[in-house]
Amino acid sequence: MALAFDEFGRPFIILKDRNKRAGLGVSMLRKPTSPPEKPSLVFYEPLSAPKAWTRCFRAPTATSPSVTNDGATILEQMDVDNQIAKLMVELSRSQDYEIGDGTTGVVVMAGALLEQAERLLERGIHPIRIAEGYEMASRIAVENLERIANKFEFGEGNLEPLIQTCMTTLSSKIVNRCKRSLAEIAVKAVLAVADLERKDVNLDLIKVEGKVGGKLEDTELIYGIVIDKDMSHPQMPKQIEDAKIAILTCPFEPPKPKTKHKVDIDTVEKFQTLRMQEQKYFDDMVQQCKDVGATLVICQWGFDDEANHLLMHRNLPAVRWVGGVELELIAIATGMWKNCSKVPGVNSRKVGKGVISFLISFWGFSRPLFIIIWFVVIFNSHAIVGLAGLVREKSFGTTKDRMLYIEHCANSRAVTIFIRGGNKMIIEETKRSLHDALCVARNLIRNNSIVYGGGSAEISCSIAVEAAADRYPGVEQYAIRAFADALEAIPMALAENSGLQPIETLSAVKSQQIKDNNPHFGIDCNDIGTNDMREQNVFETLIGKQQQLLLATQVVKMILKIDDVISPSEY
Repeated sequence: MALAFDEFGRPFIILKDRNKRAGLGVSMLRKPTSPPEKPSLVFYEPLSAPKAWTRCFRAPTATSPSVTNDGATILEQMDVDNQIAKLMVELSRSQDYEIGDGTTGVVVMAGALLEQAERLLERGIHPIRIAEGYEMASRIAVENLERIANKFEFGEGNLEPLIQTCMTTLSSKIVNRCKRSLAEIAVKAVLAVADLERKDVNLDLIKVEGKVGGKLEDTELIYGIVIDKDMSHPQMPKQIEDAKIAILTCPFEPPKPKTKHKVDIDTVEKFQTLRMQEQKYFDDMVQQCKDVGATLVICQWGFDDEANHLLMHRNLPAVRWVGGVELELIAIATGMWKNCSKVPGVNSRKVGKGVISFLISFWGFSRPLFIIIWFVVIFNSHAIVGLAGLVREKSFGTTKDRMLYIEHCANSRAVTIFIRGGNKMIIEETKRSLHDALCVARNLIRNNSIVYGGGSAEISCSIAVEAAADRYPGVEQYAIRAFADALEAIPMALAENSGLQPIETLSAVKSQQIKDNNPHFGIDCNDIGTNDMREQNVFETLIGKQQQLLLATQVVKMILKIDDVISPSEY
C-alpha cells in the first residue's frame, strides 16, 4: 500500500493486486457479516441474571468441553475472525483485568450502543456527532452513579456487607447453590492477605487449588499452603507438628562436572571408595539440614533413591519436585522472608523479594546451590527456617491421590482455597467464579462505595441521561437519548432470562423509580416479592459499574470512527 497525489494535489491510495479494501466500522454496522458484530443480541444477553443460561463449548486446542457463562472465558476461547468482534474480545479482557467482574455486562452494553448507533446512522447522523453524544451521556451516567452510591463500613467483626456483595456476583454462576459458603471463603481469603491501612490486596498470595471428587460444599479455606505433592518415601511420617521447614533450590545429589570426563574403575576397592565418597556427600548435606533444626525439607528439584533412603533413615522427611511459585508462597506463609530482617547483618531488601531471597548459590560451578550452607556460613551461623504448626499428608477417596497441607503458619498472609467437585468442569467453573468474587472483595476494600444491582443502577442512569438530553441543543441529544435506551438493555435481559415479560417489567420498575424518586428499584429476578434491591441485599461495586460504562463507550466511539480498513487477501 502506498499514498500518492494527483496533479491537483488530491491524495489516493495504491493497493497491491492481492490486497482488498474492506469497509468496516460504520459499514459493518449496517451490514453485519457474522454474529459477533452485535454480541448482545445473539450471544450474550442470555448470560445475564441469576437464572442465566450457560454455554458449552470446546476450544480448538482443548481435549474436553467446558461449561460456563463467564463472558471473558467464552470470548477468550472463541475463534474470532471479524475485526469488530476482536475489539469486543479486548473489551471483555480489559474489564476482567481491571475489575475482574462484569465481563458479560460490558459486552452487552457495547452491543446495545452499537445497535442504537446503527439506527442513528440510518437517520443520517454523522458518526462523529454520535460519538460525541455518547461521551456526554457517559459522563452524565457516571456522575449519577456517584450520586446514588452508598458507602458502608466493614471490619473483622462485620463482614456481612462484603459477603452480600460477593453473593450477588456468584448469583449468576453455575455454583450459585453454594454462593453463601463460597462468598464467605472469598471474603476471608481476601482479608487474610489484605493491607487495610494501604487499602491494598495482593491476590497472588491466594492460591486456588482443586481436586476432583467430593462435593462442592467440601470446598474449604486453608490458612496455609496446599501442594499437590506427597512425602518422597512412603515410610516417612504423614504428620509433623511444629515443623521447621528448609527450602532447597538445588538437586539433592552430588555435583556434576561441567566438562566431559571418564572414570575408570578396575577394582572393587576403587568402586567402594567412590561409593563411600558419594554417600559421605549425602551424609554431610543431610547433617547440615538437621544442624539448622530443620524437621522437613522441601526441594525444588528431585533426588535419587539413595538420597531418599538416607533421608528416611535419618528421620528427615522430604518433599521433592515443588514448583517455584509454590516455594515462594511457602516461604511467605512460613515467615522465612519476614525473618530475614531479624538476622544481624542481613538487609532483607538486598536479599530480594519472596523466595528469590533464598536462591543464593556458592561461588563456583562445582558446588551445589545449597541454601542452608549459605545461611550458616555467611550469616554467622544464624539459620533461617520456616515455621508451620502442622504439616500433614491427606489422601482422597479410594485412589492414591495425596496432597500436602502446610497449616498454622507463622505468617498467615498466604492462604489456599481448596475446591472439591464432581468433575473437572465444575472445578474449573468454580475457580472462575471465585476469581470474580475475590476481585469484587478486593475492589470493595479499595473503594467501599456500592450501587444496588438488579438493573436498578442502569435504570436510574437511563432516567438521568434522558432528562439531561433536552439541555443539549445540537444533534448530540439524539445520541444521548440513544445512550439512555441502550442502558435499558441490561435490565431487559435480566427480566427476560428470569421468565418475566421484559418490556412490561422494565416499564413498571422505571415508573416506580420516577414516582417514588428511589433509585433502588430493580428487576425481581428471584421472585421474592419486592423490587427494592436494598431489601434483597443485591449489591454491586461502584467502580465496577463505572468501568463498564466507560469501557463500553470508549470502544463504541473507536468503532464509530473507523472508516476503512486495509486487509490482505486470504491465500
